[in-house]
Amino acid sequence: MRDMLASWLFWALLSAVFAALTAIFAKIGISNVNSDFATFIRTLVILVTIAFILTLTGQWQPFGSVSPRSYGFLVLSGFATGASWLCYFRALKLGDAARVAPIDKLSVVLVAVFGVVFLSEKLSARNWLGVLLIASGAILVAMRS
Repeated sequence: MRDMLASWLFWALLSAVFAALTAIFAKIGISNVNSDFATFIRTLVILVTIAFILTLTGQWQPFGSVSPRSYGFLVLSGFATGASWLCYFRALKLGDAARVAPIDKLSVVLVAVFGVVFLSEKLSARNWLGVLLIASGAILVAMRS
């Protein structure tokens, strides 16, 4: 069990399950709610939940222990997350969850490309084939028959 909890794959798969549930729960929840207000409610729930987890696990750390560079990139990440959520909820309000979610997951493709361009990460030919298949699959799932 301890090995599983230390595995990136375990947490990534759990993330995928929760991301799938996010789409389903959000699609049901926004039926009579403005998508931006729905995002606000979701954000409040996340904030309270994370504060609870930090308190429960004793993982709070002094704000001064974080470097200015880290703060800068975490703030940028927060802006990107907020923009992503606003766009995602608006898309869910307007479209089918089964079509919106795959297009949202094109972020996987963009992370691979951005990782190579901005972080000097290396991908093999097999990795690039996987990226191409993810992109193709997302587009095929999102297309109307």
